[in-house]
Amino acid sequence: MFAVRMIVTVALSALLIASEAVSQPIATQTMPLNVQTVAKGLEHPWSLAFLPDGRMLVTERPGRLNLVDAHGKLTRIAGLPAIAAGGQGGLLDVALTPDFSTSRRIVFSFTEPREQGNGTSVAVAKLSPQADRLDNVKVIFRQEPSYANGMHFGGRLVFARDGTLFVTLGERFALMDQAQNLANHLGKIVRINLDGSVPPDNPFVGQSGKKPEIWSYGHRNVQAAAIHPQTGALWAVEHGARGGDEINIPQAGKNYGWPVIAYGQHYSGAKIGTGTAAPGMEQPIYVWDPSIAPSGMAFVTSDRYPSWKGQLLVGALAGESVSRLTLDGPRITSEERMLAALQERIRDVRQGPDGFIYLLTDSPQGRLLRLNPTR
Repeated sequence: MFAVRMIVTVALSALLIASEAVSQPIATQTMPLNVQTVAKGLEHPWSLAFLPDGRMLVTERPGRLNLVDAHGKLTRIAGLPAIAAGGQGGLLDVALTPDFSTSRRIVFSFTEPREQGNGTSVAVAKLSPQADRLDNVKVIFRQEPSYANGMHFGGRLVFARDGTLFVTLGERFALMDQAQNLANHLGKIVRINLDGSVPPDNPFVGQSGKKPEIWSYGHRNVQAAAIHPQTGALWAVEHGARGGDEINIPQAGKNYGWPVIAYGQHYSGAKIGTGTAAPGMEQPIYVWDPSIAPSGMAFVTSDRYPSWKGQLLVGALAGESVSRLTLDGPRITSEERMLAALQERIRDVRQGPDGFIYLLTDSPQGRLLRLNPTR
């Protein structure tokens, strides 16, 4: 294990050497950073995952999966299924399966074209030994129902400690009321096994008229999710409407309120639902109002950033920043909005195996960035 960790660390450290000339100094409240461009020329990148050899997989929303090497070179990976790219939809999240070292399987979410429109789907595939194509692609989950628009697909993928897979699903904007309907997957977080089957301990298994994949409901559009490194609990961050972005700790069978309760208001200025609280509906642990449009999150466990260890980082699209949140158990006690000087929409936030924080910027010329503490 030590040898493998050393190989990964050395390989990822080569990224610093390969592109250290393209960097920008940024000050934060706790430490100065050197923001390094690892790769550029990405069209609306959405997610990244780290391979054991130090290379990275990076998705682009228009429907491309790339391999990024130690020099920042992008190589296209073939074999993706048909993707309905448009609006907020396209190729979304990517993650390595827990058994990747022996199976070379990855899982990815995407907007799938369908007869009735489109919808968020999840597929498993095998990455070729050369990492240049996907083989044995199999769709293991399809959000129901399909709908013809380009809004609110969710799409974040998170493996729980028991190997089950959480998938976040948007309510497709115009169908917001369906987030309260347990007969469909709109505005839900679902939990499935890697073969697409339903874990027997899901909260609605065996209940008539309720989708057994559902873990929690009443969500709007969750585009950030991660497992807490100490508790193993799922944390999720979702877009509010005009204000009211939320951090929740989704629990089995619980209702998180959308669109009956919410902080913020509709884009028209109209009131949302009945207010901010109602019986039987959970409260968020943190709210942004005005909205930052959150996407991507990571818990910091690395010794690279001593003053950040144990804290939470959340990317912001409209807010063009990274929020550094100080935690006290399940409570958030303070926030720093960092990296605004970049003037970039932040789509994804990840901690790499080398302990460094990596970001993806959302633009037609998006970048893969690395945050290097300045000693």
